[in-house]
Amino acid sequence: MATFPIAATKAVTNVAASPAYSGVFIPEIWTGKLLEKFYDSTVLNAIANTDYTGEIKNQGDTVKIRIRPDIEIITYEADMAIAVERPSVAGIDLEINQGRYFAAILDDVMDIQSDINLMSTWSEEASERMKINIDSYVLGTLAAGISTDNKGATAGRLSNNIALGVTGTRLDVVARNPGAGEVEVIDLILRLAQVLDEQNIPETGRWLVVPSWFAAMVKRSELRDASLTGDGTTMLRNGRLGMIDRFTLYSSNLAPSGEILAGHSHGLTFASQLTKMETIRSEATFGNILRGLQVFGSKVVDGKSLAVAYATAA
Repeated sequence: MATFPIAATKAVTNVAASPAYSGVFIPEIWTGKLLEKFYDSTVLNAIANTDYTGEIKNQGDTVKIRIRPDIEIITYEADMAIAVERPSVAGIDLEINQGRYFAAILDDVMDIQSDINLMSTWSEEASERMKINIDSYVLGTLAAGISTDNKGATAGRLSNNIALGVTGTRLDVVARNPGAGEVEVIDLILRLAQVLDEQNIPETGRWLVVPSWFAAMVKRSELRDASLTGDGTTMLRNGRLGMIDRFTLYSSNLAPSGEILAGHSHGLTFASQLTKMETIRSEATFGNILRGLQVFGSKVVDGKSLAVAYATAA
């Protein structure tokens, strides 16, 4: 980062040196304000339950999750012998089997010459990158754990006729006035809601994670009329997606391409802990090393509480 005088690249003879150009020092001016960076939106804290975060300490830990058993209701008749059951159900193991780390070195000479707190800046950058990395991983694993009744071309526990698309044949989504073979964006949201309704999922606490193109279509749909949403201002004006048919909408570009994820926080559990955050001296050079280790685990504990549609912009 040091600045040196600019030396001549070719020898010149029989010419008097020019004071204006010979060995001139051209200073570099470093601004004290860093260029603002914009990060992908993370949604895990909003869509998952994090009840067990405080119970983990290291990678390799296992959290035992208890499950409420089903109690059978039996018809009673006079003088009948009562059958007694012993309710029991196997618990679910949440394995803290994932770890992510960062490590960066700040040389002493750079620390002395810098006019900003580089360690603090790097720590903030690492924190944002860590959240993005973990969000991308967890969202990428959700579809595999979702109940077969809540995805595919014949979704619906009761109806078995709700088309949510498949990976190879995605639904063609439009904002309004769908043509042949197309699906209106609001219609797709209603399909996901019906799938959860047929699984008796609570209406409060539902969420929907959509990519930016899907969010833009929602804003261009019939719901852009403020009178239809009940808001005082159209979503085109305020930019908020808000709630649609009991779903709280979150826009994120971290989910796998083409996946529209819906569900309830009951269905996904996530636990994470920043187990190590330290600054140590480097043994190989003169400088301080900033490093951190975050361990986490996630699990679909109730696939009936989640749903997925595969869609693309028509």
